Formats: sequence, structure tokens, C-alpha cells
Amino acid sequence: MHRRLHGRGALFDTDPPGLAPRLLGLRPYQHRAHPFEHPAELPFVVLTGARGLGKSAVLGELREAYKGHTPVALVDCTERQFAGPPADRPAESWSPVAQALLVIAEQLAEPVTGAGRITFPRLMSGLVAVAAGGWSDADSERIRREVERILLLNESGSWISGFAGRWAGKVAAKVVAAATGTGPFLSGAVEATLESVAEGFASRRHQKASVWYRTYPNAGGNAKRGLILLSGHFRAGGTSREHAERYLVRALLADLTEAYTGVLPRMQRLGRPLVLLDNAQSAPGPGLVEAVLRDRSEGIADQVAFVGALRGDGREALRNAVRRALPEVARRSEWTPDPAVPSSRALVVSLPPLSPDDTLHIVGAVCGEIPVPPQLPHATHRLTGGNPLGIGLLAESAAQHLPQVSSLGELLTADVRLSEDADGCPAYRELLDRLVPADRLDELTVLAAAHDHDSACALAAALLPDDFGPSDVRALQTRLAQEGLPGAPGRFVGDPFVRTLLLLRLHLRGTDHGAWRTAHETLIAHYGHDGAADAPERSRYRLHHELALGTTESAVAHLRDTFPTLDTRTWLRTLCFIASAPYFHAHDAEGRDFTGRGDRRAAVALGRTDAEHEVPQGVDAVLHLRVRRLLHAVWQLADPLVLPDPKVCDRLRFELEQLSNQRPAGNALLWRASRDWPAAALAGRLLDAPGDEDDPDDRSGEA
Repeated sequence: MHRRLHGRGALFDTDPPGLAPRLLGLRPYQHRAHPFEHPAELPFVVLTGARGLGKSAVLGELREAYKGHTPVALVDCTERQFAGPPADRPAESWSPVAQALLVIAEQLAEPVTGAGRITFPRLMSGLVAVAAGGWSDADSERIRREVERILLLNESGSWISGFAGRWAGKVAAKVVAAATGTGPFLSGAVEATLESVAEGFASRRHQKASVWYRTYPNAGGNAKRGLILLSGHFRAGGTSREHAERYLVRALLADLTEAYTGVLPRMQRLGRPLVLLDNAQSAPGPGLVEAVLRDRSEGIADQVAFVGALRGDGREALRNAVRRALPEVARRSEWTPDPAVPSSRALVVSLPPLSPDDTLHIVGAVCGEIPVPPQLPHATHRLTGGNPLGIGLLAESAAQHLPQVSSLGELLTADVRLSEDADGCPAYRELLDRLVPADRLDELTVLAAAHDHDSACALAAALLPDDFGPSDVRALQTRLAQEGLPGAPGRFVGDPFVRTLLLLRLHLRGTDHGAWRTAHETLIAHYGHDGAADAPERSRYRLHHELALGTTESAVAHLRDTFPTLDTRTWLRTLCFIASAPYFHAHDAEGRDFTGRGDRRAAVALGRTDAEHEVPQGVDAVLHLRVRRLLHAVWQLADPLVLPDPKVCDRLRFELEQLSNQRPAGNALLWRASRDWPAAALAGRLLDAPGDEDDPDDRSGEA
């Protein structure tokens, strides 16, 4: 059973078996075989989702579950070692794919229960030929260093370490002694490699591997010529390099297949080898994935279980893949590829957010014996939307700061230490570092307040450099979609959790909150043209931003004046949208933004300020005060950064009940909201206006 992850049992369960044991034929954390779901051909599994959904955590758990029981390799495609060649190695003899194959083979070679090391003579020979393409002006020590690392892929026991050194020296000596010119250098290295394989290994398996490159295109049955052609194609770059890289991937898989053939290996090795590719959207990920899928579609079979993690939904790269949500693969994957389409060999599995119960268990596990406010787990789930990274980091902040803090906003702004030797950093900054593209953090911080392309352009003109124009706004929208951040009508940044973090950063950018004020004032002006045809729609955006700056009068007046005439469902939705305005800790007695602390919304919602509030002349005072109390109640209860106040919930219920009596035509919807909204707030759910499926003509008043 999986030990640290929540909500991912569909992958790791053993009874009934999840996806991983069915594909690998091995129970997690056990050296016990399990029947294969796909015994002949297995899918290339790709986990998809936005940042923070736990893709990397799943791959790490898979490695821990099977390490030591079957060969396992894990590479993160965003690591620096794949970004570019070492300083002393020419670019024409290096690529992210070749580097990844070396790293993968080094990990797969490690001994496992009941079986020794796997050797990679085919891959080793090809990597030496590729490296040799950059040795024309190299010193002997660098050649020896590169050759020795590649050579160790063929090490089957400790006795060969001395042989590895001798072989590296022999190849280096041949290369250094060769005549000038690429051909002789490369020829000498390849010749030394093939001779050493033949001399050092007498087994039929290794002899077979030493001549595997005879079948390379145009090699004419000559392994040496095949390796020279491979090296030349690699150095040529472009599609020629991609061709050579596919052959190197094929060499890796052929070596693994060889290790699992024969009676003795099958008796010793249980399950399938496992290769894990994290952040597969970055090089070398696409090249590795395409090479495996293409070979499988062409009938070149292998028995390696690949699991990749891809940011976004992967629809561009894997257009014809079979797609499933995680719960759908809990018992069977129902995967059947299209023989003519390589990408159909992939099984794309989207990772869902965690459930409220998962959040409850995580907070409880992290906080241990520390008393946790009973509403904190539910409020955490509402804020994060079930994002595992957000839940875990907020739980850690709670463990370090309870009971001194009283809101999720304070947990986000408090410093959190993720390890004993690390300095503390505000939790919201830690989260933003991992949830949004680092190179666009400043721009997203500003544009998070926007609602669409036009309002984003207005903000960019006011707060971003002059060279960030409308085309950059569109490019950023496209990038957010590619990274898997969901869109939402009326929001430039659709994910509520990410948007809340960005707006918090915008608010805290200066002690005077100047950027915060400028952003909302810009949008107030942008939506301030009431003469437009869509004036009612624009007015709610304007009132939303006025409320974000603490100006409540216009919002109260609008909701008061439209209550008797506006469609009830529309009125409730307008109330929800206006009251979704962010409200951070720095507001004065009138609710306006400043550098102090305090939250006056509860006092207004509970009617404690009614006596001192001056009602405008000529309006219904009872309706005015009721709408004012209702607005502040919804504003606080819809705030994802505070824990719900039961007293405010009771008052919200009462105010909506009273409004339902004043509006017979909308009685049913207002009555339903009076029941649903307080319950949702206390349970950590969003406050939503009744949907279109509700009967607008219901006059019964029943909930």
C-alpha cells in the first residue's frame, strides 16, 4: 500500500490492484508477482495536470515502491545536467536525450532482489561513438573520463572495474595517437570499442550485442560502419540527430529485453523494469517519449514500463492518446491503441485534486498533537481547491504557527521552514515559486486582478514595462492554458488558489500598497463607462474593484436599487461576484486599505455599526441596512483566507430569509440561498448562486 500519498490509491492499491502493480506485474513495496493487465504490449503512461497536483510526488513514490525489487530509473527533465553540455564537451557530440539515456541506464543497472546488475553493451557502444564525435581536439584525460563513465554501463560485477580503466585508457590512447581529422579519430574510438567488447566478453549475449549495429541503416552488415554512421547523424543535428537518438533509445530497450530473456533471467527477475520521466514537457522528455511510441507503433516491442509526468494536458504532443481520469484506471485501464497512430500508444491519466477528507487527514498528520481549529481543514481545502502542494505547505505552516495565528491569510504570510537547515520564507512565496512560471511572476502578479484580455491590457499599460503589450498578454494567456491552469469566465487567471496567491503578492509589494491601489483604480476607470451597451455587466466589475479598495457605498446602493427589479438569480450572482473582491488584513475602520490590521466585516454583518451608519435620504432604510449587512456577510464568508464565523453564517441565513419575504417572485431562490450558503461556508465550500437547473418559477418556498 502507498505510504505517504493521499488520494492516489488508483495507482498504488494492492487489493484490488491499482494501475502500477497491473502494469509492472509486481506488488508495490513487495517482491511478489502480480498478473499483467497488458501482457503483450503495455501503454506509455503519462500523468498530466497543473503544477502542484503531485505528479512528481507520485513518481517519487513509484520509485520508492519498486526500488530494489525491479530495475527503476527516475530522471527529472528540468535538471541542469540536461540543459546543456559540460563546458569541455562540444555541442555536436552531446544532447539531452543522450545524457538522459546514460543516466537512466546507470540507475537501471543497479542489482535488485534475486538478480544481479544489468549490462548495456548496445547502448554503451552507441554512446561511445557519439562522444567520440567531439574528441578531435580533446586531451587524453577528458577522453578517459568520458569513456570510463560510459564503459561502466557494461559492468556486471566488481571485478570489471579494473578492466574499465584499462579499456578507457586503450580507447584514449588510440584516439590521441590517431591522425588529424574527424574520420580517423572516430574510427579509432569505434574500433577500440568493438574490439574491447569482443575481447572482454565471451558470452553469446555480449558478442551478439557487439555486432548489433550491423543493422543500422546503410551499415551494410558492418557494425563499425554502423556506429560511424550513427555518430555522423548525431553530429549533423536536426532530424538526422533525432534518427540517431531513436536508435540509441532502441539500444537501451534491446539491452533490457536481452536481460529478461532466457530461462534463468526470467526465473530471477519479477515484474518489468520501470522508467520514470518527470517534467516530460522539457527536453529530453519529448524525444524519449516520441522514440518509444514510434518504435512500438512500428512493431518493435519492449517490456519496459514507462511513466511520465507532463505539465498541462499534453493534447498537442499526444493528440491521439487514450485519455482517462485517475479514478477510471483504478480497476482496468481499458487501453487499446490504434495500430497506425504512434501517440495512441500513450495512456494519459489526469491527476485530480484531493478531496476534503484527504485534506483533513493531511492537516491532522502534519500537525500531530497540535490543536487544530475544527474549520481549518475545510477552509484549507476551499482555499487550495484540493491542490496537494498547497495543502501540505499550509499544514506545515499551521504546525509551526498554531495557535498564535487565526486565519489562512496569516498562515500564508508567516515564514515557514521546510527543513531544519533552511531559512524561513513566507508560505505564499514558497507556493508561487512552485505554482507559476518564475519568468512571468511579476507580470502575473499584476494581471491576476484582470478579467479578460482588454482589462489585462489596461493593467499592463498602467503597471508593466512599455514593451509588454497586447501580444504579450495573449501569449501569457496561452502559456497558462498550456501549463494546465484552468480557465474561468471573467478571470484572467482562472485558478482561484493561484489567483489568491498572486493578489496577495500584489497587495504586499510595497508598504504603502501603491501597486494594489493603482491596479484596482485602473480597472475601476476601465469599467466606468456606464454609457456602453453592456453597462450592467461592466458595473459589477467596477463595484468589485471598488470593494477591493474598501469602498462599499456604491455596491450597497446598486444591490439595494436592483433588488426589486432584477431577476433574482442574476441578483444573487451579482452579489456573489461583487463580494468575491479580495480583502486582506490592512483595512481601516471604514474598510479602506491601509497599513494596519483588522477586519470590520463581521461587525457590519452582525449589525453592530447600523446605528452609526448614515442611511441615504429617500431610500428604504430597512432594505438598505439589510443589503449592507448581507454584502458584508457574503464578503467575509466567501473570503478564502479567513475561517467562517458561525455567527455571521446565522446572520446571513436570517437576512436572506427576510429578503425572501420581500420578494415573492424570487422567494424560492432566496430561501434556497439562505440554507445553502451558510452550510457551504461552514463546510468549506464555495458560495454559488442557484444554477440554471433550479426552477425559477417555483413559488412554494421549499428548500
